Amino acid sequence: MYLEELKRTGDFLTLTRNNEFHLPAQQFTLSNGTQVDVIDTGVIQFTPAQYGLKDIVLSSAIHGNETAPIEICDELIQSIIKEQLTLKHRVLFIFGNPKSINIRERFVEENLNRLFNGTHAQGDIENEERKRAANLERYVTAFFTSVEAGRYRCHYDLHTAIRGSKNEKFAVYPFLHGEPWKKSQLQFLLACGVNTVLMMRSAATTFSYFSSRQFGADAFTVELGQVKPFGQNDMSRFAKTKETLTALISQDDINFGEFNSGDYELFQVHRTINRTQEDFTFPFADSAENFTGFAKGELLATDGETRYLAEVEGEAIIFPNANVALGQRALLTVIPMEVDERFV
Repeated sequence: MYLEELKRTGDFLTLTRNNEFHLPAQQFTLSNGTQVDVIDTGVIQFTPAQYGLKDIVLSSAIHGNETAPIEICDELIQSIIKEQLTLKHRVLFIFGNPKSINIRERFVEENLNRLFNGTHAQGDIENEERKRAANLERYVTAFFTSVEAGRYRCHYDLHTAIRGSKNEKFAVYPFLHGEPWKKSQLQFLLACGVNTVLMMRSAATTFSYFSSRQFGADAFTVELGQVKPFGQNDMSRFAKTKETLTALISQDDINFGEFNSGDYELFQVHRTINRTQEDFTFPFADSAENFTGFAKGELLATDGETRYLAEVEGEAIIFPNANVALGQRALLTVIPMEVDERFV
């Protein structure tokens, strides 16, 4: 039905955007033996004839207006289908929210990245994003569990942030429930051009936490810069990211060299501030960047009658968004931390 055009162009992104909610599953094999499975709109799996020990998920467009990661994944997919890039490992690519791509918005009705880990089934709300979250969980589950146990698993969920950032690129390390953080993952992120990592301290509803918690995958939410429309991204700023992702899927291993703790700027979450009232405001401008620090006692947010003041000197803001739905996170605050014995 659509396979000949896909084989000819490799343009899975356009096929996805033209089929916002569903695409019939199809399968074909490249001349190099790689099996291509179109699982649904925005979901495509590649299985080399002789695949290595890694099962890799690369997702983007969980928020549709975050275009740079979409373009990176689009280029990788085209290179694989056109056989310009030969895979070593099983890879699942996901464009998360096709309709939100088309309307150039973060989401359509509900923030998709607040709907994983079963959150999509809570309450009596029904919408396309909740259906999509359930389906994406199912596709990732099938991908990780359809091969023999004990294989290496990873999931990099690629984003760009609403706001600018003092640290242009940063990653969010999901809460590991007491398991150690990995120096090798810091090295991988550094190779992607990401030297700033935020360590979470609690469970979450995000896609990366789903893969981490349910399947023990090395999983991260990776923020690669600031939101821009298609055609306005300076893709040279993402060259290291694309090169490292290419190496990840096409090489047996990546040599990172010796680990140096001085290469990284690490933060841990100090607290989460949720919006509980319609009257929720920040005292700082919309132009305030992620990782902006505040003096102890300075006002961070007002939620109805509740005023949140900085508790620690230099307490910094991450992901401030006063327009989230009631009950959702409006702000994270973070404080610096060092590489210590919790890293292996």
